[in-house]
Amino acid sequence: MGAAVMHSALVIGTGLMGTSVALALRAHAVTVHLRDVDPGAARTAASLGAGTELPPSRPVDLAVVAVPPPHVARVLAEVQAEGVAVHHTDLASVKAEPQQEAINLGCDTSRYIGGHPMAGAAHSGPLKARADLFEGRMWALTPTADTGTETLNTALELVALCDAVPVVMQAAAHDRAVALVSHAPHVVASLVAMRMEGAGEREVSLAGPGLRDLTRIAEADPALWLDILGANARVVAGLLEELGADLERVVAALRAAADGDAAARAAGLTAVEDVLRRGRSGRARISGKHDAQPERFELVTVVIGDQPGELARLFADAGHAGVNIEDVRIEHATGQPAGLVHISVTPGLAAPLSKALRGQGWRQR
Repeated sequence: MGAAVMHSALVIGTGLMGTSVALALRAHAVTVHLRDVDPGAARTAASLGAGTELPPSRPVDLAVVAVPPPHVARVLAEVQAEGVAVHHTDLASVKAEPQQEAINLGCDTSRYIGGHPMAGAAHSGPLKARADLFEGRMWALTPTADTGTETLNTALELVALCDAVPVVMQAAAHDRAVALVSHAPHVVASLVAMRMEGAGEREVSLAGPGLRDLTRIAEADPALWLDILGANARVVAGLLEELGADLERVVAALRAAADGDAAARAAGLTAVEDVLRRGRSGRARISGKHDAQPERFELVTVVIGDQPGELARLFADAGHAGVNIEDVRIEHATGQPAGLVHISVTPGLAAPLSKALRGQGWRQR
């Protein structure tokens, strides 16, 4: 169970994300093969220096499936049937549904790990791709129940070569998180921007940077976002219901402030002030996230065997302990038929995690 060293990759889907991954890998001298249902897109990506359109002559180290969520499982099954790669990952922004579909299709999930880099742009296509698109960005990795350590290691190397920051989490937890921070906000931005359709020219002319910032993400390709929202529809719908209930309370408070007596007006304005204060507090948690200095973490080192499902069990036990894994590194343990998993956690959480893992029978170093 030695450390992964990536020499070759196959990128399937040469849009913005796939081509950006390919460019990042090429910057580190990785041999990259490109494939797309649109030969013109692959040709364009190749002309940008993202790799070659020629098929690999032997199995590559990693296949990166960069297609919309509804197509991930089918493409994964096809690629595994070809035997064109040793390990497999994807870049889709929804994880649970593609993972379950891959299982239903009989894919070898021990050699697959879901992936989602938290980066993008308003416009798609290979011409918008950049080798530094993922620099400093979070990159979620969602192991299956039996993802192998070598597959995780290879995915972690991909993330490192793209200068991103890995976060290991379960697929369902990922989908809830991205619904909160990305998918539901996109719908809200679109609803606000939609109000501009029927507005007069003089009204729109008064728009400032606040409205432009709020609605910027509404510029994105509707077809792409229909795929994303469709694959995570239930979770997004639940969050929008919560937002709708909050909005109804704000509307009632504003009605009271406008039409009520002095007491109702005061109560209404107090309720609105509470929303504004809590909004400011929530905004403080995300401001400057990608420009912040890297955090210092504490390490917990666990001995892990080669048995299928050990990684998933370790991550699940850490999750049950209420501890988020910030980073993971795996290395060969000299003289042992096992490996060492170095888990990075927020300062102050190493001791509680160590205790919880010992209680689950994990050996530590």
